[in-house]
Amino acid sequence: MLLHQGSGYRIKDDYVEIMGGVRLRIIGWDRRYDCYPSGEARLTYKDGKMVLWVSKRIPKPKSYTPRDVIGVDVNEEKIVYGDESINVEKSTGISRTERFKVLAELLQKKYSSPRYPAWKKRRGILSRIRYYHEKAKNILVDNARKVALEIVTTAKRLGYAVAREDLTGLKESLRKLTKTYRTRLLLMGYSRIEKWIDWQALKHGVPRVVVDARNTSSECPKCDFTGLEEVGYRRLKCPRCGFEADRDEIGKLNVRKRALKMLKLSGGALTPPTAAPQMTDVAPNRWGEPPSPRGGTLAL
Repeated sequence: MLLHQGSGYRIKDDYVEIMGGVRLRIIGWDRRYDCYPSGEARLTYKDGKMVLWVSKRIPKPKSYTPRDVIGVDVNEEKIVYGDESINVEKSTGISRTERFKVLAELLQKKYSSPRYPAWKKRRGILSRIRYYHEKAKNILVDNARKVALEIVTTAKRLGYAVAREDLTGLKESLRKLTKTYRTRLLLMGYSRIEKWIDWQALKHGVPRVVVDARNTSSECPKCDFTGLEEVGYRRLKCPRCGFEADRDEIGKLNVRKRALKMLKLSGGALTPPTAAPQMTDVAPNRWGEPPSPRGGTLAL
């Protein structure tokens, strides 16, 4: 239910007054947005709780002129970001998500059999199946939200821009892949990661660059030679200049290189990363979508 400030709802002291004479006590809200004027609100009911999502008119932060770029490369297992000297790897959470998806599908298959009475298909079983599906989605959303925030805050601290690939036409290319690989990519949802990176960049005033995704993992970031040779598991080597690195690191470096050209910035001398990559698995927290740039919440 959409409500307008003044006519639809009114916040007074520790209560929210809803049109029709309904008065609800506030049990908590985000105090960081108290200084900004309130806009439209959305009243929702879930799990026995009423939640009022109040939009806030927050001034757009001023962007800055970046001195370098952090490149971001995404595949089905991990998100890699950094520059020539920084190489950080984060799990997408797809493996943990698949476990819950399989559990839900096994329950659906088991209790769809005519051997089980109709009452066994209701309540507890259906509730468990919904829980597994929701848990799977929570992992992906929460992971994308946290990794995007880490990437953007790192870029802001260094005075860098953030560059990612343009994966708009990814769905059309998925038809050429095997069913298992295609299912994993659709489940992960590249667009979710893109939206959270874009939202966090807008929120923190970090410049964002979107580059062409073609050949980012098959082109040498040092000499631009296309046709790298595989010398190990996900490890490629350039037969022309001898540059060798992990496939995801090469993708990250090419994204950064193309963004530098678009911004007309000069990067440093290209050297293979020497620091050991970092791997973390982000635990799920809550489900959600990237909020509006004006968003704020009041929990009732």
